[in-house]
Amino acid sequence: MPARFQLVIDCKDPELLARFWAAALGYVLEPPPEGFATWDDWRRDIGLPDSELGIGADSIIDPRGDGPRIWFHVMPDAKVVKNRLHLDIHVSGFPSRSDPLATRMQRVDAEARRLTDLGATLTVVMSADGLDHYAVGMKDPEGNEFDIN
Repeated sequence: MPARFQLVIDCKDPELLARFWAAALGYVLEPPPEGFATWDDWRRDIGLPDSELGIGADSIIDPRGDGPRIWFHVMPDAKVVKNRLHLDIHVSGFPSRSDPLATRMQRVDAEARRLTDLGATLTVVMSADGLDHYAVGMKDPEGNEFDIN
């Protein structure tokens, strides 16, 4: 049986990234555990100190239950080096190339515009003459790299 896992992303502002990535991936903010009105109520119940309260939404889940839970872990240190792991968001039909390259490029560019409107930054366009592949590199609102292809 495969292991269950969650993806953990260190950040300064968990709620900002939770909302960004929920919108980017079609996820939803994870509701507090049953019996608790807020995450702070749950955090108090398990004995966390007041310094751990007030974080707001810090995790997202796939509403269909297929994808992993993603938790945004508060870390005071700023990101200083390139990610060793990043997400690829597939919108072009990747890896299938059944649609023309121009169509796939339009899908990638439309998604890049949508995510830019949500706070992402476009960093690089990955394309070359004669190459039947198109992708863009981006950064989320805290500078974590990801690609759209």
